[in-house]
Amino acid sequence: MPRKPTHLDSIVIGAGFAGIYMLHKLRNTLGLNVRAFERGTGIGGTWHWNRYPGAAADVDSIAYRYSFDSDLLREWNWKTRYAPQPEILAYLEHVVDRYDLRDDIQLNTTVESLAYDETSGLWTVRTDGGEEFTARYVVGALGPLSTASFPDIEGRDGFTGTQVHTGAWPEDLDITGKKVGVIGTGSTGTQFIGAAAKIAEHLTVFQRSAQYVVPAGDGPLSDEFIEDYRKNHKQFWEKAFNSRVACGFEESQISAMSVSAEERERKFQESWDAGNGFHFMFGTFADIAFNPESNDAAASFIRSKIKEIVRDPETARKLMPTDFYAKRPICNTDYYETYNRDNVTLVSTKENPIVRITPAGVVTEDGTEHELDVLVYATGYEAMQGSYNRIDIRGRGGVSLREYWGEEPSSYLGMAVNGFPNLFTVFGPNSVFSNLPPALQTQVEWIAETIDAARWRGAGTVEATAAAEKEWTAMCREMAEHSLFAQTDSWIFGSNIPGKKRRTLFYFGGIAAYREKLGEIVAADYEGFTLDGEVSLTAT
Repeated sequence: MPRKPTHLDSIVIGAGFAGIYMLHKLRNTLGLNVRAFERGTGIGGTWHWNRYPGAAADVDSIAYRYSFDSDLLREWNWKTRYAPQPEILAYLEHVVDRYDLRDDIQLNTTVESLAYDETSGLWTVRTDGGEEFTARYVVGALGPLSTASFPDIEGRDGFTGTQVHTGAWPEDLDITGKKVGVIGTGSTGTQFIGAAAKIAEHLTVFQRSAQYVVPAGDGPLSDEFIEDYRKNHKQFWEKAFNSRVACGFEESQISAMSVSAEERERKFQESWDAGNGFHFMFGTFADIAFNPESNDAAASFIRSKIKEIVRDPETARKLMPTDFYAKRPICNTDYYETYNRDNVTLVSTKENPIVRITPAGVVTEDGTEHELDVLVYATGYEAMQGSYNRIDIRGRGGVSLREYWGEEPSSYLGMAVNGFPNLFTVFGPNSVFSNLPPALQTQVEWIAETIDAARWRGAGTVEATAAAEKEWTAMCREMAEHSLFAQTDSWIFGSNIPGKKRRTLFYFGGIAAYREKLGEIVAADYEGFTLDGEVSLTAT
């Protein structure tokens, strides 16, 4: 096998949805010399690591995919409304082979450091294998949710059973017939709970925060539905990219308070019956995430369903959320029904905290030792910046990105940081709050176009200005504070990490407005960026 070059035009870190497409755009579209590094044993990112029972997308599968290739859209179709983890991984494997990307993805490789040299204008990339590479451009496609967070509980290291985070599920771990405990009830936790309850001998759920969960409405896609999508996919994606959350449904334009109570109830019930969390929040009424009255109407409806579904009044009470319905929307099949099973126990850790973990299980404040064979942490991630903090990234003057960001990360557009020229982040801090594949695709295409523009200008560096970064970060913060999301504790604001400062991590203006902003920046000759110096890349 010929030796791979150590000097490249660009390096991509990560081989999930973003990294795969970034490699394709830079190598196949722009003709650059590119290598992608992936720490996993296979491609797929999130869908390589998250193999827990029940793992699946909770956005309609027809919107959870790439949209850049009409032939791919027509030829590859999902079997069900929501694509399960094995199918999503198979899809990404297919994309890698379809565009002949596999030879330029280096697996089992963790990037440990990036250092920018101001004289050469190159980044030096060092890996855990002792390899060293240089490149003009580096693109971080590390994933917004890929650095696992674990709770600080006494005795965690002494548990003699199996401990696992949902974001690093071993392929050979089978929980069938075992006593299982799960800490966490977010979107991942609720998925796992529904699936695990059906196969475990007993499932103990340790719930910190009660969640608003609506039905998924999952099921097979009909041949007629798939054929219609094949014929009309261009119109479908045009509507998706011109919406707020790009989930593939018609978003409401009316306030919940502009209709009668009876009409509100009808629309909520209609959405509940159809399923999907994003639709319930954004498809029923336009202001659930912004208007306290509208939010209370939606929250009250879901609480009424919990009371109706869960047979044990005490369990129903524990499952009843009391804060705003303003976290990432969640949907699952039969989530509340799961608590009617004899083999499921709910522990509210707000009322009965976990005291310690013993070799045999988990002890709660009431003195009960919950004996377990497997303890599952569905405790989320250090969102957005966590993956970058694991790499020693040094920009101009040797400034550390970890120290530059500190407790409150900033960026311009979620893609660039002042002082770190030619370093792009796909879905970095303050990216658009949206269905991920369309948002990632939007950013990948914009980054590729920007690199191409710099290339043809002969510019050696592309760098966000300090003023543009400051203005974007402030605007994201102000916009977030006008939403009810800011009044709840969730990973969206980093409040799931103990001891970390609450911070804004998203742009809440919607994907249509975000794409419009990106277009305006290009039309204004890359306003907010400096394109300087002279350089010629290896590709011509």
